[in-house]
Amino acid sequence: QKQPALGCVFKLVELKGKACMKLSQDVSKVTLPGRKEAYRLYGQDGRPLVDLLTRASDPAPTAGTRILCRHPFQESHRAYVNPAKVEHLYQLYWDDGKLCESYPSLEEIRTRVAQSIALLRNDHTRALNPTPYKVSVSVHLYEFLHQLWLEYAPIGELS
Repeated sequence: QKQPALGCVFKLVELKGKACMKLSQDVSKVTLPGRKEAYRLYGQDGRPLVDLLTRASDPAPTAGTRILCRHPFQESHRAYVNPAKVEHLYQLYWDDGKLCESYPSLEEIRTRVAQSIALLRNDHTRALNPTPYKVSVSVHLYEFLHQLWLEYAPIGELS
């Protein structure tokens, strides 16, 4: 049998401006609904603390402003972050089927990735038992996710 050169899964999160999500009893398979933005929040030492996903309609986080970061599915996992620096991570290259920004070269991509990795704390990059890097959601995205989940998740019936 032929093996694909690239294995991937496409998960639809919005269709014609309406948010949608995949529901599953396995939380790792649930998608985060709607169009989003991503930001990297940095500490005073210049190292990244957490990546934050927000709804596209949310205002961007700002340096020096305290932000509540939530785990998307574990209610008690949350923390306030007061970032010294905020980096917007999304770059739009295609819009409405047209290229709107030139692609960076492979060398530029390689350099950016190497710089990003170099900024990570040692406990994130160690070979044995690394600390997972945190990716959180904003309060608005958390509330929206759980509102949709409750609205569309089937309700069991006992008899």
